[in-house]
Order: sequence, then structure tokens, then C-alpha cells
Amino acid sequence: MSASTAQASAVQSDAKGAHLTPRQLAEREGVPLQTVYIWNMNGTGPRIMRIGRHVRYRLADVLAWEESQLDPKPAA
Repeated sequence: MSASTAQASAVQSDAKGAHLTPRQLAEREGVPLQTVYIWNMNGTGPRIMRIGRHVRYRLADVLAWEESQLDPKPAA
């Protein structure tokens, strides 16, 4: 495998890992898939990205949304 092929493969695998499907988001958060769809309808979940008719979540947006869900004060 040439260096450029290996690099292209690494970029491709990074790109695949950088986006989550609604099912993957539900599994990550430990909630039913229906909850993710409700978040989408209400605009309360992570920012969505549409690729054609498919919904995806950028990992960076998911991480930012998770951070925003933390309680403002740590438990004592």
C-alpha cells in the first residue's frame, strides 16, 4: 500500500467516524431512537446535518451539545 493510499484510507475512516447516525446517537446517549427523533422535531438535541434525505450528526456538534447538558454546578 502506497503512502497516498494509506493516507486516503485514514482520512476516509476519520470521516466515517466523524458523523453519527440517529441510531448511533441513541446508543451513545442510552436513549430510545424515538427520543432522538423527538429531539430533532423540537430542536433540543445536537445540531443535525442533512445529506440528501439522511440525517447525520457531526461528532463535534454532539460533543458540544453534551457539554451544554452538564449541570452548571458540580454536585457537592
